[in-house]
Amino acid sequence: MTFSKTYDKFVLLKKGKIQDREMGKAKMGIVINHSENIFLLQTRSNSYAFGIDDQGLVRHLYWGKRINEVEDFELPVLTEVSTNDPVYEITREEFPVYGSLRYKEHCLKVTFADGVREVVYEYVGYRIENGESCEELILELKDRHYALKMELHYKVYEAYDLMERFIVLHNASGETMEVEQLQSGQFHIPYENLNFSNVHGHWGAEQQRFVQKVSYGKIVIENRRGISSHNHNPYFILDRDATETSGDVYFGALRQSGNFSGVVEQTPYGGTLVQMGLNAHDFCLELKAGEHFASPAILCGYSDCGFETMSHRLHRFANDFILSEGFRPVLYNSWEATEFGVTCEEQKKLAKKAKELGAELFVVDDGWFGERNGIDNGLGDWYVNEKKFPNGIDELIREVKSLGMMFGIWVEPEMVNPPTKLFAEHPDWIYHFDTRTSDTSRGQYVLDLTKAEVKSFLYEMLDNLLSGHEIDYIKWDANRPISQTNLHRDLWYRHIEAVYDIVKALKKKHPHVLFEACASGGGRIDYGILGIFDDFWTSDNTDAYDRLTIQDSYSYIYPIKAMRAWVTDCPNFISARMIPLKFRFHSAMMGSLGIGCNVLKFTEEDTAMAKEMIREYKEIRPIVQEGIFYRLENPSANDYAVYEYQKEEKGLIFAFLAQGKIGHRSTTVRFRGLEADAVYTVLLENGELKKSGAYLMQHGLELRLNGDYASTLIRFAKCETGRA
Repeated sequence: MTFSKTYDKFVLLKKGKIQDREMGKAKMGIVINHSENIFLLQTRSNSYAFGIDDQGLVRHLYWGKRINEVEDFELPVLTEVSTNDPVYEITREEFPVYGSLRYKEHCLKVTFADGVREVVYEYVGYRIENGESCEELILELKDRHYALKMELHYKVYEAYDLMERFIVLHNASGETMEVEQLQSGQFHIPYENLNFSNVHGHWGAEQQRFVQKVSYGKIVIENRRGISSHNHNPYFILDRDATETSGDVYFGALRQSGNFSGVVEQTPYGGTLVQMGLNAHDFCLELKAGEHFASPAILCGYSDCGFETMSHRLHRFANDFILSEGFRPVLYNSWEATEFGVTCEEQKKLAKKAKELGAELFVVDDGWFGERNGIDNGLGDWYVNEKKFPNGIDELIREVKSLGMMFGIWVEPEMVNPPTKLFAEHPDWIYHFDTRTSDTSRGQYVLDLTKAEVKSFLYEMLDNLLSGHEIDYIKWDANRPISQTNLHRDLWYRHIEAVYDIVKALKKKHPHVLFEACASGGGRIDYGILGIFDDFWTSDNTDAYDRLTIQDSYSYIYPIKAMRAWVTDCPNFISARMIPLKFRFHSAMMGSLGIGCNVLKFTEEDTAMAKEMIREYKEIRPIVQEGIFYRLENPSANDYAVYEYQKEEKGLIFAFLAQGKIGHRSTTVRFRGLEADAVYTVLLENGELKKSGAYLMQHGLELRLNGDYASTLIRFAKCETGRA
């Protein structure tokens, strides 16, 4: 399909229905001005525009608050500043490629079979495809000389004010091409001096939000480890001094685990660009004759109402379209109680106590298999340890099932320990160079999942485990990065693709099984693995106070339902802090609740409190896991942390004060998202009151917490009969 020379009525395709619109006065969808070669992508409140100029360049025009009239947009003629500032440098391209007079960041670099390393594209046409949840515009480009086709995909999720972008490359030649760099998209933001935010950290200290001013020079975030990264996360947030509820925010989350890179740059010509995609570090993809390759997608959007709106759109989209249905069960995990010292009888005792407290899922962690008595052995030998389970693991599973709980188990399939039978039989199955000594980290190697036989082995092993035992939950861990790689530089992507493929195939055959993504804690928190896996293990740091920081940062981009949070013993093994059980429960109840304590050591008081907290969590679980989440303002000089959840006509607020400062000031809790004219019953620990939504949102309630590590849960509901 090519552009016509006249501007006609465009057609919106939505769920199989055709609707005509006059001259761009469309409510939503994909609008095309044929005479000017301009595309306008419309969501409920936003617009995104680009066009094809007289040189055939795909030029970005606009991203921001909704503009209804497509004919308002035009492609101004570009002129060079000087011979050192060519048009290609100035042009805000949707998909800049390597070559010609381009020295800026580019999204694609290809070496053709004859050694040429320059891409010169031309516009071919477009097509529109219609799905149940979105419209998709596909812009078709091709190289002017070589048989390389490039498709720029734009999915428009109108009701969610979100788009999704990715690139598909097609090698239509008879020879292999080498792709050395592929970014999923470039975005142009028409402002300077923006704020960039992401997270930094390391093991046990993931998801620490940082904000830095964008000036001249480049900001780069990336992962080069292949398996996981606790250092940065594959998303960008750029804002114009926004707050939770006001200001311009541009954002995008890459749907990719493993190696990624992102670049933010304030350009010399005005505005700011950002691109994100596969990391070019040690990367080369052989695109063979007739093959095609799709980049990971970027889920992106714009908010003129601050960070809160951004989070709400992403959370809602994830809950509706990505995450599996159903509430996440309250789990008990035996790791901190037994570590590697797993025995059948001890696990039975823990299961009985967990059931007494109200747990719905019992998970046996590391130590149940092979010769696994520490980190140096067992990985790869996925048979039940007969000394620990003399009658097989089904004895424990039957006990757990008889108690009315689901059963889960821990695995680390991507790894192998050197002393194992698997490694003795298949030493060539690890990433290695024949002339180098392979690194062990945590006493283990990484299996080469790009080998078909290794991928098949892992699928069959896990399929046999799930087929042979009544297992409902898999905690999939990955505790070291890749090294020594292999001779093929596409492994950084292919490894993750193999993980995705294995889990998708297992879930197709075993649809009832839930999978938790863990990588030494929170190393695999991303939109690539979300939906393939059902939960994130947010961090190995289970200190309830540290978790408030981790969970707060997590909430900007990722859905609460997938955030696993545990109550564990004190003193905490990382912080050595002593925190009251009530505070620990409230912190963990902010996500999908789990218990990791040695519950056999609980006092009667601990047991009573745990029962009550778990009972209450089950009552509020629909609100926590699927409700609207708010990070509330704290106007106090004291460091209160206050969060609200709301679903339909019910809601709740968690409030925390780790340590009061001198003066011991209260805070004012101003609710969000209520109906101003409605009346709400608010249940406090010391009673209840009735107030209007306007009062609760504008005036707010005074809240005073006393003592170290104080917390409270406030519940509220809309009154059907007003104040009566």
